Amino acid sequence: MELKYKRILIKLSGESLAGNIGHGIDFDKALEICGEIKSVCDLGVEVAIVVGGGNFWRGRSNMHMDRCTSDYIGMLGTTMNALALGDAFKQLGQDVRVQTGVEMRQIAEFYIKNRADRHLNKGRVVIFGCGTGSPFFSTDTAAALRSAEINADAVLKATNVDGIYTADPRKDKDATLIKKTTYMEVLNKKLNVMDSTATTLCMDNEIPIIVFNINNKGNLLDLINGKDIGTLVN
Repeated sequence: MELKYKRILIKLSGESLAGNIGHGIDFDKALEICGEIKSVCDLGVEVAIVVGGGNFWRGRSNMHMDRCTSDYIGMLGTTMNALALGDAFKQLGQDVRVQTGVEMRQIAEFYIKNRADRHLNKGRVVIFGCGTGSPFFSTDTAAALRSAEINADAVLKATNVDGIYTADPRKDKDATLIKKTTYMEVLNKKLNVMDSTATTLCMDNEIPIIVFNINNKGNLLDLINGKDIGTLVN
């Protein structure tokens, strides 16, 4: 069977790594997620990951805090998550490299597009920490930017719901799943997919966004094999 996507960028939230703990890193959950990702690596899919840091830091601690300082603290949170994911992949026998948008020579490679591309060509998972490396940009925007830079076939946004709904399915029992939508509908209706900067960047570079549930075992593998999983934005 021909794979639907040959090179993907997965956007993982920091909260997805917290598991049932609710904060920090639940390493069993990290191993579970990495196991799902390794299953598609074993098929020859080239995988890059952008990870958030919301399990450690979200927003400013108070309204007087400098926004840039707050964002830099968040970048450190994403780096902790990237290192934990990297360790989980190593335990599973998957070759991996962690790259950061802010130079941290003693703990990770500095992000260089050509180097990331070479790692992916060699079958290594590449995990991008620190978002874009600049304040005022979310990790969603980093996912869109990195996917454009590495020529990814799609951005796969891993969530804890089955896709985009007409309302929050956890609060509204009448909420229905939207199987397919457009970038402009996401922007105009302010659907909770990615922030507007990230969505626009994907739109301008014609990179499809797939929102899916990473917690359903086999979902990622089915998606790569062409099954109708989650919500497609294109």
